[in-house]
Amino acid sequence: MKQDSRLSSVLHVLLHMAHHDGPLTSETLAGFLGTHPVLVRKVLGSLRELGYVASVKGHGGGWTLACRLEDVTLLDIHRAVGTPEAFAAGHRIERPQCLVEQAVDEALDDAFREAEALLVARLGKVTLADLATSFSRRAAHAGAIARKATRHERT
Repeated sequence: MKQDSRLSSVLHVLLHMAHHDGPLTSETLAGFLGTHPVLVRKVLGSLRELGYVASVKGHGGGWTLACRLEDVTLLDIHRAVGTPEAFAAGHRIERPQCLVEQAVDEALDDAFREAEALLVARLGKVTLADLATSFSRRAAHAGAIARKATRHERT
């Protein structure tokens, strides 16, 4: 089953942009994701139209955030990238004639609707600022561990 990683990828580059002073090129952002710069430009171009990012061409140019992290939720970005399906599972047949298949489809539809509603509600509660705070905490912790290991090596 192929997963849609657009939301995760966009959040990844937005967080890099939030923690970097100055613009980042499409090439640099693509390197963070292990993808092609053209794909980054395409996705960020749609975010630019919505006012989430800005770009400057030429030497010293690149992509920057154009929004306040506190004002943008994961749901906003989810919608901006085209609301990819949260679940890859689906019905075996579009309009089944079999009554058993109809019963199965009805149960699955109800479960998927409930799960989707929970996901959307959760995405609406988490902001880009929350992600930035989480990253900063992790980076500080990783730095503390590295400093401790370095002190240990010296003794």
